[in-house]
Amino acid sequence: MKPFKFYLIADPHYFKNSLGAFGKEYDEFMRYEQKCYAETESINKAVFNWLGDADDADTLLICGDLSFNGEKESHLEFIKHLNELKAKGKKIYVVTADHDCKEHPFAFNENGRYEPEGTSYEELYDLYYDFGFSDAIAVDKEHMSYVAQLADGVRLLALCNDGDINQSHRFDENHIAWIKEQTKKAREDGQMMFAMNHYPLLPGQPILSVVSGTYQKDAESVTRMLADEGVHLVFTGHMHNQSINVRVLENGNKFYDVCTGSIIADPSVIRLVEVMNHDTVRIKSIPTPDFEWDTNGKTCKQYLSDLFDNMLLNMFADLRDNPYNPLRKLGLGDKENIFPIVSKVFEKLNEITVGTLCNMMLIRCQDAELRAMPVKYYAAELVRNMFEGNQSFKKGTPKGDVFLAFLDRIKPVLAKVNAKTFDGQRADLYDLLKNSAGNYDIDDYNATLYLK
Repeated sequence: MKPFKFYLIADPHYFKNSLGAFGKEYDEFMRYEQKCYAETESINKAVFNWLGDADDADTLLICGDLSFNGEKESHLEFIKHLNELKAKGKKIYVVTADHDCKEHPFAFNENGRYEPEGTSYEELYDLYYDFGFSDAIAVDKEHMSYVAQLADGVRLLALCNDGDINQSHRFDENHIAWIKEQTKKAREDGQMMFAMNHYPLLPGQPILSVVSGTYQKDAESVTRMLADEGVHLVFTGHMHNQSINVRVLENGNKFYDVCTGSIIADPSVIRLVEVMNHDTVRIKSIPTPDFEWDTNGKTCKQYLSDLFDNMLLNMFADLRDNPYNPLRKLGLGDKENIFPIVSKVFEKLNEITVGTLCNMMLIRCQDAELRAMPVKYYAAELVRNMFEGNQSFKKGTPKGDVFLAFLDRIKPVLAKVNAKTFDGQRADLYDLLKNSAGNYDIDDYNATLYLK
């Protein structure tokens, strides 16, 4: 086989701006949003214009959440952009996901929040027929999945699992049987096959393994099944984080998950992927182009970064002033007994600096600039780093050494927490937090993956 290149983007969340994204209720909604909303049309246009002129590859993959919340007009407008790209000679392959068929889509105008026309799961096949299904060599229409021959020797296994009535996001028995049938054919035909699935099959960051909904249900068995079937690589989205992770099974099989940040949120990247041969894949990350918007004098990159930070800073402030709203967002809105405690703790955290916290915890910190840094800004940067990838809070750096010293102080407490992963495995919180704050493994942006 010859080397083959393609571009990949994740979670475009296209929203037709004329539906409405303004007003008091919109502003309240955006207090806890990591991703853009009103700006998505402009960001998508900039990305698609760039892709239309890019000549390193003529194939584009998009791994889910094509619309903001399933608004019919957003889908139709997004498809216009796909067709324009197709007219420029690009071949496009998509999978849909849960944001493409939300039961209650919404927008905001002068009257507040309202519900525009939505899109059902059953409509998605016809809407996106020309972007994967029309030239597929195998289709599972029930599960909105297909196999595409991307190049000589290279096949794409495009998977969707958002159609079941309970929205469990699981692969049912029939879907698994179809997947195994297609992977067997790929092996028999001597094809290199990789997958595209909206939900990560490996947690984007270790700490996300204990957070429900951040990666694929039954991930342990699914990754094992795919690796045993000869599929050692999947491209994912969903969490808007930038990561490359690997799992090595007991039999030596490897499984890589390349998760790509949403184009409408920090870190906002485009992947350029080169399949060198059956066993080697090269990943390169490209920043998305600037988009047309009033960014208040900031660069587009800083605008997106500040949006992420503001989400966290707003949560910090509201956990002090009105714990109900942020705790409800975290699924703890019914825990009224903890509201006074949370409010008191965050009253302090909103005021103190890293130096003050270090003094309280008997942690050594000699970096004057870091000592003067407010804890809330330190925490916001720490969390944003986890989503941006290549996390810098690691051993040997001022910020990383403080965080690790803090973990050492609370290690006895962490050891007593009976935390379990999404798949029910016992979790070592100390290790998960350490390796989420600092990247000690594969480069999350540019890497060469050896699949076997």
